[in-house]
Amino acid sequence: MTSTRIYSRRKQTSGFTLIELMIVVAIVAVLAAVAYGSYLAQVRKARRSDAIALVSAVQQAQERWRANCPSYASSITNLPPPDATSLCQPSQGLGLANTTAGGYYILELSAPGSSGYKLKATAVAGTSQTGDTAAGSSCNELTVNVSNGTATPTPPACWSK
Repeated sequence: MTSTRIYSRRKQTSGFTLIELMIVVAIVAVLAAVAYGSYLAQVRKARRSDAIALVSAVQQAQERWRANCPSYASSITNLPPPDATSLCQPSQGLGLANTTAGGYYILELSAPGSSGYKLKATAVAGTSQTGDTAAGSSCNELTVNVSNGTATPTPPACWSK
């Protein structure tokens, strides 16, 4: 009689088998892999928006500069003059940072003149930002050409609206 009792007690014991646990772990791993890829894409997009915000800040500062001077500023980082007497000197600049807050993009200003300039934000090599893409376009270099008051961003897919 005791052997029947032991047998029936084993039959009533519940739990998970090793196969069931392995299946659950495999499903969780697949879901995590998909979620991690989406997470990285969103992080890159947020970092790109930091670069776009910095480009916009430089554009606004350039327009303020141009309102007082015959041409656009030739430097992003040099400090502006403390008084209006030395305003519009070639050695003076906008006094802004040329890197994003996280250091993922570096901003360069080129070809400043009386009618326009070019801004280029380049992803820093060695960061995960160099793999950033939008709609099949690489977003490693974001450029804005300003000519006669019209700004043309390239590549267009990287500049969210």
